[in-house]
Parts: sequence; structure tokens; C-alpha cells
Amino acid sequence: MNRHNSRPIVMCLSGHDPIGGAGLQADIEAIAAQQCHAAPAITALTIQDTVNVSDFRVLDHDWIVAQARTILNDVPVAAIKLGMLGSSAMVRTACEVIHMTPDTPVVCDPVLRAEGGGSLGEDDVGYVLREELLPLAFVVTPNLPEARIMAELPEGTADECADVLLKHCRNLLITGGHGPENELHNRLYLADGSRHTIIQQRLPGKYHGSGCTLASALAGRLALGEELGSAVRSALDYTWRTLRDAETPGRGQYIPRRFPIR
Repeated sequence: MNRHNSRPIVMCLSGHDPIGGAGLQADIEAIAAQQCHAAPAITALTIQDTVNVSDFRVLDHDWIVAQARTILNDVPVAAIKLGMLGSSAMVRTACEVIHMTPDTPVVCDPVLRAEGGGSLGEDDVGYVLREELLPLAFVVTPNLPEARIMAELPEGTADECADVLLKHCRNLLITGGHGPENELHNRLYLADGSRHTIIQQRLPGKYHGSGCTLASALAGRLALGEELGSAVRSALDYTWRTLRDAETPGRGQYIPRRFPIR
């Protein structure tokens, strides 16, 4: 029997990862795990594995806009998740897409570097993200290295980066795990001026796709109507479990297991 699809829909603009640990596959799996439906539009193709990224190619503006317009003309989109954009031109394309549905909450994961260290964006992407896209986002979810790039503070602390970035965005989540601390200190900065630190147990190893998983889970929680502070905590808890249960299919980093082990 056919049944009406009542799951909230999250449109994703992200790159494709052929190993399946990050990018659109991570988006689709994490969103589905929140009982939402992902509608993906591919922004870039990459050559990468569980060790690192070696190359990428950003797709054509008209193709991205056509994909997004087709999605928006057909289904109700409850949230938008932005991942790898790769170039200043693609950042501006994403802004164009956001203006097509201005009341839809946008979760921006500013993907600038792979966990292995390889670049996933042109040199000026961080600046254009900060100046043009962040003001359109509901919440931005960089890790500390990405926050430093966008804030132009190579050695800045999370609070120092936040002081710069909050001049451009409403809500900001700077994730932990890229420093020497024994615990994960995830720092949430809200539009009302409040600041919250959400501490989690640090897991051993390095993970491929953890940022994509978190941002997509957060977009799913917002699509379900969850309030931002609660949605952040739900997404962080979910992401931590996917890392706890992660697998090692290749020669490099762990890949989050985004569906529960049965």
C-alpha cells in the first residue's frame, strides 16, 4: 500500500565522497537516522579515500541551481544543509539557492579541509563564506581549524574566533577534538548572547565524516521542529555514538556508523 511521505525533507548541497565516509552519503545517512528524508544536490566531485583527499572539481553553477530549483518546486523543504562548496563562485551559488526559500533554516558546515589535511576549497573560500554566506545561515558548525580560517586567526581560541564570526552569523557551534584536550569541548554561541560548552568523552583515533554527520543530524533535528539548543545536543549525542561504533574499512581513518548496530 502506498503511504503519504510525512518525513520532513532536508535539502543538501554537498560534495560527493567516493569512499562514502563524508559528503552526500554521510548527509543522507545521518538525515535518515533522524527520521527525515534527504534531497541532495551535488556541488562538487572529489578524489579521496579514508586517508586523504587528492583532488576535487566544483560543478557548474547552472546545474546546482537547476537541481535546487527542481527540488524546491516539487517538495516542501524543512531545512537546508550546506557542506563542501569548494569555490567562491559556489558559495555565491549557495547564497542564490538560499534566497529561493529565505524562511528555511540553513545549517552551514564550512568544509574547508579534509581530516587528513588536504584542501577542499580555493584559498579565498573562507573569506567569502564569512562575508556572504554566514549572514544567511541559521547556524554555522565549523571545527576549530575551520573557524580559524574564516576568522583569519591562525592561532585563535574558539572564543576569539567566535568574537569575529558572530559579527557575521546568528548562531555558531565550534566543535572540539582538534586540540590537546582530553575531553571534547563543543562551544555553542547563540544569538541571544549566551554561550554554552557541551563536553563529551574524547574517543581515540581520527574520523572521516564526523563534521558532515553532525551538521546533517542537526539539520534533521531542526527540520523536525526541535529548538536549536536541544537540537545541537541531540545531534552531538548522535554523532558521538556514530564515532563510538565507527568502522575501519580502509587504510586510513574511521568511518562513522550512522545506523545502530543490530
